[in-house]
Amino acid sequence: MLLPRMRFSMPSAGRRRPQTLVRTAAIAATTLLVAGPLAASAQADPTPATPDLPAALIDAITRDLKISPQDYLQRADVAQKVAAFATTAQRQYPNVFGGAWLDENGKAVVALAPGDGIDQARKAVTDAGFTAKDVSKSETTLRGEKNAFQQWLKDQPESVSKAIRGVAIDTLNNSIAVRADKPGLPLPGFVDPARVIVMSAPPVGGEGVDVPQASDIAGAGPRAMAAGEAYASVAGRMSLRCSLGFNGTDGSGNVVNITAGHCNPNIPATGGANSPAVYAMAGDSRGPQIGVFQKSVLGNEDYSIISVNGDYQGALNNPLVSVPGNAPISITGVAVPVVGAPVCKSGARTGFSCGVVNAVDQTVQVGDRMLTQSFSANICALPGDSGGPLVTGTLALGISSASSVADYPICEIPNLIGLITGNTPQLFAQPVSTVLSDNPGLRVSTT
Repeated sequence: MLLPRMRFSMPSAGRRRPQTLVRTAAIAATTLLVAGPLAASAQADPTPATPDLPAALIDAITRDLKISPQDYLQRADVAQKVAAFATTAQRQYPNVFGGAWLDENGKAVVALAPGDGIDQARKAVTDAGFTAKDVSKSETTLRGEKNAFQQWLKDQPESVSKAIRGVAIDTLNNSIAVRADKPGLPLPGFVDPARVIVMSAPPVGGEGVDVPQASDIAGAGPRAMAAGEAYASVAGRMSLRCSLGFNGTDGSGNVVNITAGHCNPNIPATGGANSPAVYAMAGDSRGPQIGVFQKSVLGNEDYSIISVNGDYQGALNNPLVSVPGNAPISITGVAVPVVGAPVCKSGARTGFSCGVVNAVDQTVQVGDRMLTQSFSANICALPGDSGGPLVTGTLALGISSASSVADYPICEIPNLIGLITGNTPQLFAQPVSTVLSDNPGLRVSTT
């Protein structure tokens, strides 16, 4: 699990400092899309010659995706167009629609299975400018298999259930993909053996440290604060260090911030008189309080809504995403995850880094809970990046939740291992669109 940095107050003189180990169970995602350099996109509308993106993000795009910033914006746009088409196709052609994604060249592909209405569906795909691909199973069938697998798993002995780490619809291979700790497990007949990804349990580690709790910085006044910046959440003697998520407003028009649920150190107290407080950071020191946790959800989903103090309403009343010391990007809307779409994360620990979405609507075990309806991308993130934003183009996409490489000190190590072995780092994220649908009236701030 991608955990925030842990901080503890200094014990009284003469007392032994508490030793704390934060355990992180990191789950490596099934690689549903081949990662690597992406060819220039051959499909989409013209994009600006000089896109309005900050230099740090452009550097991450060219370094991690091996494409131009123009291609990045173009592919993000195509992904949302095919996502909108898919929503309609699921409703109009439920017996034949098999999913949609972007291929390695950034072209939108729509899968079609045999059945009533396939001719009409194929015409709709080509009329929309997308490529149709024949497959054997519809998305309805695949979802049924995924649900059947999860039901089957509930009845299995612990020796089997504990060895299964997750399941996802593998859109590209028209199958469901199962991730397991070891080979040879008994599985239902509808699971393709070729789509059982065998991986040993990820290493367990963490970033538990004993440090004195810094005092507030006198005279630090409100300043503009963007998604991706560090904050500290405090409950009693314990504090966590995370990254701010997207700024927004609640149903009453109050300014809020949308971040990760596991960044709240005391979820049961949320919303009450002792709700954990949120503080700005000035380097490694805790600054003034900017708000409290208004709502936190941690289980099948992972998100928090921070209620911003009156003095800081103006400071967070903006649509910006940044990393420390760099210019921000302005959010223009909200997106849904699409396999193959380019995505970039911002985090206070590791800054901007980019990859592609490689699984959507998946269920994955994170520690002792199951994160459902999540998506993943081949991006490295480390403790301290939790709660930060993921964007596609200039659209809000997700919130950093868990990482497969949370026990590494720097991203260069797992990134190099990924190049050699193909087992690239994976970042699991909470879709912002789901958070908004769960909280009527909640909005992401946009330009």
